Amino acid sequence: MPSNSEADPSTLYAPYIDLWLKHIQVLAVEIGPRGSTTKGERRGHEYCRDNLIGQGLEPKWESFRSAKSVFHPFLIVALLMLLAFAIYPLVGRISAGIAALIALGTFLSALLELSLRDNPLRRLVPKGESQNVVGVVTPQGKTLRDLVLIGHVDSQYTPLILSSPGWLEAYKIFSTLALISLAGMVLIYLVGSFTQWSWIWPVSWIAGIFAVLLLAMCWQAVRTPVTCGANDNATAAGLVLTLAGHLRNEPLKNTRVWLVCTGCEEALHDGAIDFFRRHKGELIHPQTLVLESLGCAGPSWLMGEGIVLPIFPDAELAKLAEQVAEQNPELEGYPSRISGGVTEMSDSIRAGVPAITLMGLTRENVLPYWHQLADTVDKLDSEALRRNYAFTWQYIQALDVQKT
Repeated sequence: MPSNSEADPSTLYAPYIDLWLKHIQVLAVEIGPRGSTTKGERRGHEYCRDNLIGQGLEPKWESFRSAKSVFHPFLIVALLMLLAFAIYPLVGRISAGIAALIALGTFLSALLELSLRDNPLRRLVPKGESQNVVGVVTPQGKTLRDLVLIGHVDSQYTPLILSSPGWLEAYKIFSTLALISLAGMVLIYLVGSFTQWSWIWPVSWIAGIFAVLLLAMCWQAVRTPVTCGANDNATAAGLVLTLAGHLRNEPLKNTRVWLVCTGCEEALHDGAIDFFRRHKGELIHPQTLVLESLGCAGPSWLMGEGIVLPIFPDAELAKLAEQVAEQNPELEGYPSRISGGVTEMSDSIRAGVPAITLMGLTRENVLPYWHQLADTVDKLDSEALRRNYAFTWQYIQALDVQKT
């Protein structure tokens, strides 16, 4: 294996990148689609566990119950909107009041869901068994800090709304209007429960139409094939495994590294949530580095993400990314951001652990082949892989020498 004393950056990490590609090949081709809570996801985690054992580690297999899809909560939202619409005109103020309460509860639950917070919708969605695989690499000296490296194993459905840039833009507009229509339904139904004005129910047909469209969209999504997810996110899970070997060969000075291959990121992030719930109390001055879709573009680090509320990386971790980019100009690192989506950085921050995500977005903030059947190994870019590996390793080295 190479050492840091070698000078040529184009060959410095070549053996590790070859190993990385082998992991991606197994996850995305030999195992293939890895839908949340499915047998494919479990096979992916079995591979991660067995590989870490083969590297001399003692990984833990941590099971948890999880939602099966990110679309299921909004299927329920659509059904509840239609229920409120159907109930409103039945028996005057009583049914109007019941409809208003249903709409209000649905709206508040949807806002909580979009803000990544627990809510009644999560009690109603179908659930299945998932798991995390967690390994630990100890440093050369005393542990002064913990670094949590996260890469999720599961892959997503391939809905029509994510099949092209045009459909994605249409989806963003539609989802915003659907939420506004639900808010409008709450407002006019509350008014109607007192006034019984005759125009209220006919106007609420607008919300009813949006509910039907939302129902159709989510219904279609959960009936599409699951992508093999070469870029999103076999690259990250494979990188966690590759870094395990690199860290064993070249241990950090004072940083203990947690290698976390999560499940169900593509559902409701239950894997990351479960990890921090179990282990937060064990961590020493922790920081989290989330790895996401690193095979087609980058290196870049997220300066913002979020759906309803914006989420930002830890300021010191972002500053460190800038420094690594400045010190390694040949790697062409740059900041990026996503809107209308989140990574597991959000789960770490909500758990009180500073975090940042390294993600292979283009300079235009586009994630290639995102949740598409075209996300296959032949689309991976060897130069992007090389740059992302080198940047990640240099970033980890920089974290190790920080003052606590």
